Amino acid sequence: MELISHLGIGLEAVLTWQNLGYCFLGVLLGTLIGVLPGLGPVATIAMLLPVTYGLPPLSALIMLAGIYYGAQYGGSTTAILVNLPGESSSVVTCLDGYAMARQGRAGVALGIAALGSFFAGTVATLVIAAAALPLAEFALKFGPAEYFSLMLLGLIAAVVLAQGDVFKAIAMVVAGLILGLVGTDVSSGAERFTFGMPELADGISFVVLSMGLFGIAEIMINLERGSGRDVFSTRIGSLLPKREDLRQSVKPILRGTALGSLLGILPGGGAVLSSFSAYTLEKRIARDPSRFGKGAIEGVAGPEAANNAGAQTSFIPLLVMGLPSNAVMALMVGAMMIHGIVPGPQVMEERPALFWGLIVSMWIGNLFLVLLNMPLIGLWARLLKVPYRLLYPVILLFCCVGVYSINNSAFDVGLTLFFGMLGYLFVKLNCEPAPLLLGFVLGPMMEENLRRAMLLARGNALVFFERPISLTLLIASALLLCVLAWPKARKARDLAFQEN
Repeated sequence: MELISHLGIGLEAVLTWQNLGYCFLGVLLGTLIGVLPGLGPVATIAMLLPVTYGLPPLSALIMLAGIYYGAQYGGSTTAILVNLPGESSSVVTCLDGYAMARQGRAGVALGIAALGSFFAGTVATLVIAAAALPLAEFALKFGPAEYFSLMLLGLIAAVVLAQGDVFKAIAMVVAGLILGLVGTDVSSGAERFTFGMPELADGISFVVLSMGLFGIAEIMINLERGSGRDVFSTRIGSLLPKREDLRQSVKPILRGTALGSLLGILPGGGAVLSSFSAYTLEKRIARDPSRFGKGAIEGVAGPEAANNAGAQTSFIPLLVMGLPSNAVMALMVGAMMIHGIVPGPQVMEERPALFWGLIVSMWIGNLFLVLLNMPLIGLWARLLKVPYRLLYPVILLFCCVGVYSINNSAFDVGLTLFFGMLGYLFVKLNCEPAPLLLGFVLGPMMEENLRRAMLLARGNALVFFERPISLTLLIASALLLCVLAWPKARKARDLAFQEN
């Protein structure tokens, strides 16, 4: 009954024309950026952070969340029709989705992707609502030592679950931690890593770093790749799957939903790991694995359900513990801090309408996605023909205006361009920038909790090992490092991110 009353609070908060409008706008933008290859939820949310300054906190978070899970849906449209993933979590959808389109079954593939995403999103929303109360009560037992150990575990898990080379991921986390130290030390008042620049005395702006690493760098990469697209122009056909299609898809959708709901909670997991893992699972348990890559509907249903479930359950660590599990959640932390909200279990008690309103908005957003996108498939297909050379000047102008409008500072614009070039260099070196963003967000929080724990313990470093929860988290971190050093585990990690 308590859960129902809390959901009632959330429903009352969301059911205003303003919040419903921003929810609709979020999923519309999310679908649009998912459909248009060259954009992504991280870059778009980074670019829209300045816009949220003037919005109420709940409206801003509802819109940004809608962009994230809306992009998971939109990415499947371009993957099926163009064989080009609009979002990284839709990479595996290309394998069988585009093959189905070539067989004249594009409508069926799009329809099953929509139904699977809606079901998974609904289940994931219920999982968030059910898990929130017990996890928040547990989180209230955390002190500075526990929070430091938890954040350390989060960073190590992000390295383990990040794509690409492990050592490069570690280097990116360390770089993020160092960048997070730039500015004035709160305790001593001394300036750190400012190199005599007064503009850096308050630290590097989260918006500047994220917009440069993901917005500007994304533009440079896409200009280098070119914009040629082989748009599937044959009639899409009916979006309603036949009975046989539904029979083949039900179990993959259920498995994908369960797998995505679990993996989405893990730091560094989210939608990408969920979709790759779901595809690998379906291929391994199939009676005839050779069908995969040639138009197997299970190869669309499972990953699409998994990526949507993973996208939504990745909100659990953020809402309950204040711990971002991936780059998008790190941006959400930035958005909350912009509005003076400290992420963590206290949000549920201090601002219940915001907490439960955001959860309820996810189900409403998933309903909007189905109602909005089923009739607009033809429009999205036509938008795929828009050349990227017409898009990037507008995106670049939007980035620069957004950064300048925060502090009216030309220095911030220059710093954004610098981080854009740095982000481009990272991509060329096959270094994933997401761990850097996590390190940047968690670094100052880790330092604050480390100092507070040491102060309360009067300099006794054993406090991290004497408190049971902190010790458990540190042991888990050590086990993750041991697993990472095990060759078989590293091979399995690399296999999970393979495209076939």
